[in-house]
Parts: sequence; C-alpha cells; structure tokens
Amino acid sequence: MSENTPNDVIQQIEKHYDHLSPSSKSIAHYLQKNPIAVISQSTSTIAEKTNTSKATVSRFFRQLGFESHQQAKDAIITLREQGVPVVPPSSNVQQVESEISNLRHTFDGTSLESLNAVAKLLASAKQVTLIGFRNAYPIALHFRQQLKQIRSSVRVLPQPGQTLSEDIIDFTEDDVVVLFGFRRRTRQFKYILENIKHCKIVLITDPTGQIYRQQVAHLLVSHIGSDAPFDSYAAPMSLVATLCNLTYNELGNIAAQRVDAITDIYLKMDELENSNK
Repeated sequence: MSENTPNDVIQQIEKHYDHLSPSSKSIAHYLQKNPIAVISQSTSTIAEKTNTSKATVSRFFRQLGFESHQQAKDAIITLREQGVPVVPPSSNVQQVESEISNLRHTFDGTSLESLNAVAKLLASAKQVTLIGFRNAYPIALHFRQQLKQIRSSVRVLPQPGQTLSEDIIDFTEDDVVVLFGFRRRTRQFKYILENIKHCKIVLITDPTGQIYRQQVAHLLVSHIGSDAPFDSYAAPMSLVATLCNLTYNELGNIAAQRVDAITDIYLKMDELENSNK
C-alpha cells in the first residue's frame, strides 16, 4: 500500500460524498451504518445489501481512492494494528480469553530477573518519575498511587496543562524514570527519550516500542491487542501491580512502617469510609 493510499473508509465517504452517484451513495449509507461490512462482507454481499452490482461496489471503492475493496479491507486492518479503534471482522468478542492471552504473553516474555531488577531501582531511587501520555497517563497515575504508599518522592509527569521541559532539565543520572509508551505514541516521545538518556530509564511498552530497546536500561513488553475495537490495558496494569509488590518486598520494614503511618493519618483525618459499618 502506498503512503498516499487513504486508510479510513468512513472518512473517505464523508470527503467524497458530494461527488458520488446515487448508487454509490446507497453503498455509502449502508457502510456508514455498518462499517464492519467493509471487512466482514464480500463485494457481492455488499452489492446485494444495497441493491447494486459488484461492478458498482468496486467502482465505489475506487471513487474513495482505493484500488479495490481488498485494499480498503487491508487499510482498516492496518489501522487496527496501529491501535486505532476499528471494528474487526469477528463479531464475537471473547474479552476474558483475550485478557488471559495478553497476560500470558506478557508474563511469559518477562523474566522474574528483569522484574526484580526494576523493583530494586524503584526501591533505591532518590526520586521516581513516571511519565505517560494519552492512554498511558492513567496507568502512570495508578503506579504513583501504589508506590506512594510504600516510598516517598514519586511523581507523575506531565502535570495537567504543563510542558515537560521545566522538569526534565532537573533530571540527573541518579533519577529513575519509568516511561510508558504504547502504540500511537505522541510525536515528542522520541525527543523525551533523547533528553533523559542520562537517567536510569525503564520503558513499559507494547511490542512496537522495542525499537527503543538500546536507549533504555530496562524494557518491559506488555501486550494490549484484542479482537475488539479498543486495546486492553489489563496486562500493563497487572505488570504495574507486580512491580509494586516486588518493590514492597525490596523495601521490607520501611514500606510496612510507611503503610502503617499513612493508615494512622487516614484515621485521624477521617478520609476513608468505615468498611465496618
């Protein structure tokens, strides 16, 4: 597929709608209501559903900028592989099986030695900075919430409405940075890596992020793909939970004492609801 090939059928319909023939508009209406049909139905089936001919359907896709119906299918599948929410051919989403598969592949591909090495860094660092954008941001927030219960000096970047440069300038070689970067990463991702390369970097990413392996101290691959329109972040969250548990073990009594102290303040400030009521 050339770089100039369109990749979103629905967007192309909107772009070219005014110039479509009445028959092509019937096909456009059908696909707008049933976008899954582009990849789940044959040219002849689409023709039957829209009371048109196979030739008209083929001509319709060429009018949108595709060489053929097959190329339109391939474009949508490519989008899904890049992380774009697109309905796949399969209509029966087995969410549990998908999650189990992602978890299995994530932990089968990650050695306990690697996890323990990252936990040691998280336990001994003077400061831990967690950086995440888009879908990775809430994972970074959760990671911070867990780590803050067992150690001090944990922060999340970027702060809402803020840029990163003011914080990155202060990083030293002693800083431990956990960077989250899943597919459809922001354009600035590679520049962040370049400007924090003097730090101890842990990159948590999906398989596409392995291109950055040589630029980080530790790289943990987490699988997020599914047969549904949206990616699943169950595996990255499980990986975060594992790292927090291992870090707790590394800190030992220090972590336990901090947990007790925080629990005591919870009680004094009456911040949490009483689960005994």
